[in-house]
Amino acid sequence: MIRILVADDHAIVRGGLLQLFSLAGDMTVVAQAMNGSQVLQNLRSVPCDLILLDLSMPGESGVDLLDRIRAHAPELPIMVLSMYNEALMARGALKAGANGYMSKDGDPEALLEAVRKVASGGRYIDPGIAEQIAFESEVRACADAHEQLTNRELSIFRLFVRGKTINQIADELKISNKTVSTHKTRLMQKMGFQSNADMLRYGIDHALGR
Repeated sequence: MIRILVADDHAIVRGGLLQLFSLAGDMTVVAQAMNGSQVLQNLRSVPCDLILLDLSMPGESGVDLLDRIRAHAPELPIMVLSMYNEALMARGALKAGANGYMSKDGDPEALLEAVRKVASGGRYIDPGIAEQIAFESEVRACADAHEQLTNRELSIFRLFVRGKTINQIADELKISNKTVSTHKTRLMQKMGFQSNADMLRYGIDHALGR
């Protein structure tokens, strides 16, 4: 049984999702949230296998909320269900740590399959949005290499370029030293850096320390 935390500020949407998942047979809604604070509160008290997240809610939302969720539950699958059927929004959400993105005008059966896929460790992008992203990637093929980094990796990269240590970065972002080191390792692998000197040189050349 897939235990789902539904986060959406519209009661009608939450009610519809609750009914949809109850009919699926292999899913159950274990908690509901109508804002970012409730999402984080539920994460601390209610075990779940996936968050179905609307990015546009009162208070903390969007990429900032995704960052907070990832800091608390780095491996928890997050499926974004958004009113925005745009590549820009989807790319930002995936970059910030979401595992899937689907627009609210999608088919209910497609949503069920997307939830199953993401909950089992896979990734999902609304086919129409995936086509937009594929087209944009061709146009952006010559963009700066650091644009492939997640928001968290880029934040840590910038702090290293500013001369911060691992301990200082951990304190500033309120995450563990181990998490900082893991992000650093991943960003260096993605960027092809062989040493800290390579990382700092690139960061300075691209003004990432500002």
